[in-house]
Amino acid sequence: MLNEWDWILFDADDTLFHFDAFAGLQRLFQQYDVTFTAQDYDDYQAINKPLWVDYQNGAITALQLQHQRFQGWADRLNVMPHDLNSGYLAAMAEVCVPLAGAVNLINSLKGRVNMGIITNGFTALQQARLERTGFIDCFDLLVISEQVGHAKPHPAIFNYALEKMGNPPRDRVLMVGDNPDSDILGGMNAGLATCWLNADGRVLPEGIHPTWQVKTLKELETILIT
Repeated sequence: MLNEWDWILFDADDTLFHFDAFAGLQRLFQQYDVTFTAQDYDDYQAINKPLWVDYQNGAITALQLQHQRFQGWADRLNVMPHDLNSGYLAAMAEVCVPLAGAVNLINSLKGRVNMGIITNGFTALQQARLERTGFIDCFDLLVISEQVGHAKPHPAIFNYALEKMGNPPRDRVLMVGDNPDSDILGGMNAGLATCWLNADGRVLPEGIHPTWQVKTLKELETILIT
């Protein structure tokens, strides 16, 4: 199976890395002597999630997303939203751990196939995570939407990645991710094979058809290595 691929591309958050936003926000607000509660988190996500949709749809920039999600807290604490966002990204890097099965999968693939990351995350956070987890030297390509100016599923970020990869045959590139709307639909529209990491048994959105669907990275490793 592995010889079918010239490249395997991975999403980052909730695909390779565990993404505990609540823990990161609690750590951030401890610096301001604020006890960040579950209700605070729900209120934050009520603002944050629609902003991510707008970002993926190209309606706002990465900078606008990062600032707008913290504007209310910035006003309350009399600080700049940029400072809150920077503190949050630093906190998220500190609480980062690889997703179950990620280390074994990457170690099994390293040196046997070209690997890349294509993520809608932010540059400072993703680079810090790769360094902290020891993944930094495992990937031949790191494409971050903040740098490209387009987010998945926009075809521009995939075309940018493919150009950096030397334009391999698209049917020999596999995109792995947990988000059906950005990772799988984006990969499909770019002509790539796709694998949906569906750990929670979610229902597949209409019109999205991954090449494979797995519950764990261990399951993906079994498919690729055997």
